[in-house]
Amino acid sequence: MKTLDDIRPAITSLESIPAVPAIVQPLAAMLQLPVERVNVDQVVELVSCDSSIAAQCLRMANSPLFGRRNVETVRSAIVTLGLKRVQSLLLGCCLNRIVPVNKWASSATHFWRHSLGCALVSRKLATLIGYAEPEKAYLAGLLHDLGVLVNTLACAEEYARCFEEARAQRVSLEAAERRLLGFTHCESGSILAEHWKFPNDVVAAIAFHHHVANAMCANALVDLVHLSDLLCRLRDLGYGFYEAIGVDLARDQAWLNLLKHCPQLATVDLARLTLDIDGAMDEIVAVVDAVFRPESSG
Repeated sequence: MKTLDDIRPAITSLESIPAVPAIVQPLAAMLQLPVERVNVDQVVELVSCDSSIAAQCLRMANSPLFGRRNVETVRSAIVTLGLKRVQSLLLGCCLNRIVPVNKWASSATHFWRHSLGCALVSRKLATLIGYAEPEKAYLAGLLHDLGVLVNTLACAEEYARCFEEARAQRVSLEAAERRLLGFTHCESGSILAEHWKFPNDVVAAIAFHHHVANAMCANALVDLVHLSDLLCRLRDLGYGFYEAIGVDLARDQAWLNLLKHCPQLATVDLARLTLDIDGAMDEIVAVVDAVFRPESSG
């Protein structure tokens, strides 16, 4: 059985994948800048250098989520979407290429559906609680399961068995990883996120979204992503299998953490909130289909 130390070199070598580092590195640098300091022309250039990525941006800009139609240029798409969201989308597109279509340990569709769903729910929750950077919440939600990609590449056969066990036993993927691998996607994903120099609070969300109590210090982003991940898994935006998990969001440690910093949340009706998220699922699925559908061969 491989250990985390065994696969660490494979994780850090992921920068050698063609086309990924050329975009990831400048994006990681820009993500740490205030939006007013981001060079729009540089973003347009990054998007335009790849026809597939440009198409993804145009699809999302024309999706019902943004209420726009006939967005025809890359620059117009970037204006419609906003700089931070475009940067997140670019990262998603790059990461979508890391794993070859025939090498997934499970379903690529389920992975991206869950990741984008978590991103959208994270942003919704961030807005609700007055978190200052809702687009960073979106980014952290999108990247929270980065380690699933890492584990798929580093130990594909063993990882496929993790999905099989999780599905058969109706347990979380994280629990199956812990038993069969001895480490989880939280640990492997945080190694790559640190190596790629992602913002520290995003790295923390990747590392601790299943166990918020293990975070070194209070981090609302970790709590937001944890809750969003749970809500998605409870609302058919997980990995395509049922998890027998009992969740009381009102007593969840992440929610209690947020209450300390945002007392106004005590008045929020969690049942209504989850109904609101349910109501957004059709829209979320439509966006996922638009953004991550395969390119046509014609």
